[in-house]
Amino acid sequence: MTTQGGTPAPPPEPQDVPPAGKGAEGADTPPAAPAARKGRRWLRVLCGCTAGVLVLGTGTAWFLYKQLDGNIKTDFATANELERIQAERPEPGPTSTENILLIGSDTRGNGNDEYGKDSGTQRSDTTILLHLSADRSSATAVSIPRDLMARVPSCTQPNGTMTQEKYVQFNWAFESGGAACTIRTVERMTGIRVDHHLIVDFNGFKKMVDAVDGVEVCVPKAISDPEAHLNLPAGKQTLRGERALGYVRARYSIGDGSDTQRMNRQQEFMASLVNKIRSDGVLLNPTKLYPLLSAATSSLTADPGLDSLAELYELVRGLENTPTSAVRFLTAPRRPYLNNSDRDELVQPEAGQLFAALRADKPVGVSGKVDEKPKPVTSATTAPATAPATGEPAGTEPADATGTAGDGKSRGTGATPVPSGGEPTFPGTTADQDICGKAH
Repeated sequence: MTTQGGTPAPPPEPQDVPPAGKGAEGADTPPAAPAARKGRRWLRVLCGCTAGVLVLGTGTAWFLYKQLDGNIKTDFATANELERIQAERPEPGPTSTENILLIGSDTRGNGNDEYGKDSGTQRSDTTILLHLSADRSSATAVSIPRDLMARVPSCTQPNGTMTQEKYVQFNWAFESGGAACTIRTVERMTGIRVDHHLIVDFNGFKKMVDAVDGVEVCVPKAISDPEAHLNLPAGKQTLRGERALGYVRARYSIGDGSDTQRMNRQQEFMASLVNKIRSDGVLLNPTKLYPLLSAATSSLTADPGLDSLAELYELVRGLENTPTSAVRFLTAPRRPYLNNSDRDELVQPEAGQLFAALRADKPVGVSGKVDEKPKPVTSATTAPATAPATGEPAGTEPADATGTAGDGKSRGTGATPVPSGGEPTFPGTTADQDICGKAH
């Protein structure tokens, strides 16, 4: 190539040549493929590790769930016995209500022998009928005194023989016929269908208290009770494990030694425990919830309808929005039994009104504390001493919820109607009151 003047043109300037593996606009070419494959390998490794962590986490969660679920013992014997006498039981309550019988096992076996000699019989000194309203706006826990005189039906004993129906101390029902006999006695007394039952022993209670790092109490006077394994100074303090158990079990060393005072302490302690669980956000925090569930399930026996972790968790979560002021604790209205002041009997019409309200899923109120030492009803103060609902002398066996006593004689209607003048109110406490009696 020459210029216009014929002079040879200079050689063209060298052009930038794309490096090997790059084309126009930097497009990929086959030489770069190894780098791309390396990036994709790292992506696959990252995805694999993530999947492994997820699988490991899921596997761990499943293992923990199965472990908790497997802790719960199922009470098939009670379910079978209740099925056998199905025709004798009350009709179920309003839809979505739940009536759960909580039984504190006082049995000395299975690691509980430090609390006394194992007599080989099942024992219970705490029984609570828990009523959950249909909309879960309230929960009412009614303590049934162990020394309450009650008509206990003929029940099947562990050895297969049948007991005789009798009018006797309430806790004899559990000792002779277990949970099934206790449920039948409660149903006959109240007319309320028991939907589920839970049995918790000493160790289970201690573990639950420890799982929430203790419960605060106020002790008016120093306590020394060797039988309950308890020594406490006066004042405000946090109780854990063994001392918490001793506090709710102590009887003869505190106050007048009555079972009524012990029930008062149990109700106040449970109210404080409920408030501790709610205020600490235990139900919404897995790291706090697991120890509590582990403690609860490890010493728990339940009916087949409440013997899985899923069922128990669903029950508890249903109460998540229940105000603590609507979680009520009270004792079935009672007074000293005329024929034996160491025993109790129901007071009418108050007891009938309470049971009628719960049967109909109507609200009940609580005000103040249970009278720690009710005035005995004697022929000297009232002649004759009568139960207002029936006109029968105090000390006479009352009617059950059907209106019939054990002697076959009618004692009135039995099934007391709900008072029309507003909700009945009983001595008791609520979960928004701490153990020192102050509202949260």
